[in-house]
Formats: sequence, structure tokens, C-alpha cells
Amino acid sequence: MESSPKAPKLDHSVPPALREGKLVICPTPLGNLGDLTERTRCELEACDVVCCEDTRVTGHLLAALGIEKRLERLDENSIGNLAPRIIERVAAGEVIAYASDAGMPGISDPGQRLVDLALSGNVGVEVLPGPTAVATAYVAAGFPSRSFYFGAFFPRKLGERIRVLEQLKPLDACLVFYESPLRIVSALQTVSQVFPHRRVAVCRELTKLHEEITRGNSSLLFQEFQLRERMGSIKGEIVMVIEPPTPEEAASDASDSQINAKKRVGELMEDRTLSRKDVMKKIQREFGISRNEAYDLVLEAFQDK
Repeated sequence: MESSPKAPKLDHSVPPALREGKLVICPTPLGNLGDLTERTRCELEACDVVCCEDTRVTGHLLAALGIEKRLERLDENSIGNLAPRIIERVAAGEVIAYASDAGMPGISDPGQRLVDLALSGNVGVEVLPGPTAVATAYVAAGFPSRSFYFGAFFPRKLGERIRVLEQLKPLDACLVFYESPLRIVSALQTVSQVFPHRRVAVCRELTKLHEEITRGNSSLLFQEFQLRERMGSIKGEIVMVIEPPTPEEAASDASDSQINAKKRVGELMEDRTLSRKDVMKKIQREFGISRNEAYDLVLEAFQDK
């Protein structure tokens, strides 16, 4: 039986300049303290200082663990100015832990920039495995898929949302996004417009007391959360998971494409300078269909005329 890892002992009587420093990326629980790994606890206990997004949040965590450690705030607003000095301190021998408010640092938070700077500065970086809302939500959604695409926070503006979803439409993978409880209704409305045949899972308050995984067709889920919003506020951290392309979606897209191609043939036929052959070539290019398919469409249109 393996024994629990013990915290590495730092000899603080030795000046930092004579010690080997490192940056330690420490994942913290999403909500359940029991998800903290023993290895992370050991590193938080052994480091010289803990840099974090919010000293109050990390302070509560350390207090629960019985660890007393100096805390330094390093959030999105300050990392640009402070990170270079942090890396200098690591190079000089300090062991500095970095923790996000929850989950794996470096995923949609300032930790990513800190790791990049550390690697560029050729200082030691140790990344500990641990809780992450992305992987937890992907598995909890239960959609059959061998892969997923993580798009970070879902865009706020409608046009950007539609553009992102249209670009990702052909991707044979689950689509995973973070979303605010204040915007989840409008997000689901957009998803239902672009992906009316797909299922969505809204994963709320993962690992916490009121954890909830709500799955269903995008349109029905939009209606459900719209009703919830009318009855009261929607609370909690949310991860939205969209299933991969479905056969129903492919059939609907093919039908829409057929209708649009027929309409386009009619428009081109109005141009008297174009021959049947010219119309066929244009239809092939614009809709990416075969020569035979284009021929059948043009022939049908000329017969109906």
C-alpha cells in the first residue's frame, strides 16, 4: 500500500538564492473540500508563499486545511505588472504556489499567463493534477463523443455567439463553454436557434451541495430556464455542454441546402447571359455539390419553367 506523500521540507535557514526555486500550479476544489489532493496540500504547506486570484477565497481554504502561509493577490488586473517580478523571485530560489479561486489554474484565468512567462524565463514549473470543471461537466453530460472542444467563456454578444457556433458546427465533438447564471437563458436561446436538433447539458454548481445536471433538447432547455428566470434568479457557476452533430441535424441541413440550391438555380436562370452549363458550374461551386446533382437541379428547373 502506497503511503501518503509528505510535504517536501524547505530549509528556510538557507537563503533563497542558494535554493532551487519553482512555480507550483495548485488546483483547488470546485466546491467540495474533499477533492483537494494530498499532493496539493503538501505543496501549499511547503511553499514560501501562495499567490492567488483572491486572498480571501484562498485564505478560507488554507484556514480549513490548518495551513498558515503568506498570501499575495495575483489576479487578472495585476498579473501583467506583478508576474515578471514573481518569476524573478522563483529564479532567485523562492518556491511560489499559485492557486485560482477554484479548479485548475491556467484554464480561463490568469494562471495561464504566469505559466507562459515562467517557461519563457526558463524557471522550474510544476503543475499538479486536480479538479477541473471542464472535464467534470464533459463526463457528467453523458453525450456519446470521443472528444470535446473547450471554448472558455461563451461570447456575450449575440452576433459573436452565432458566429462561434456556426464555425464549430461541423466539429464532431462536444462543445463546452463556461457561462454566467445571468446569461444562461440568452445563451440557450442562441444555441436553440443554431442547433435546434441538439441536446444540451447545463451543469450547475458542480461538486457542491446543490449540484444539478439538466439535460435536454436545446429548445426545451431554453424554455425551462426561461421559466426559472421568470420565477426567480438562477444561481451558481455553470458549464454548458452541447452534444456533437446529430443525424437529424445532417438531414435538416441537407434539406435546407437542397431548397436553397433550387432557389438559387431559379435566380440564375433569370440571367439570360448564362447557359445551362454556366448555371450548373455556379451551383456546384456555391453549394459544393456534385456535377450530377447540379445537373438534376438545373434540368428540373428548366422543365418546370
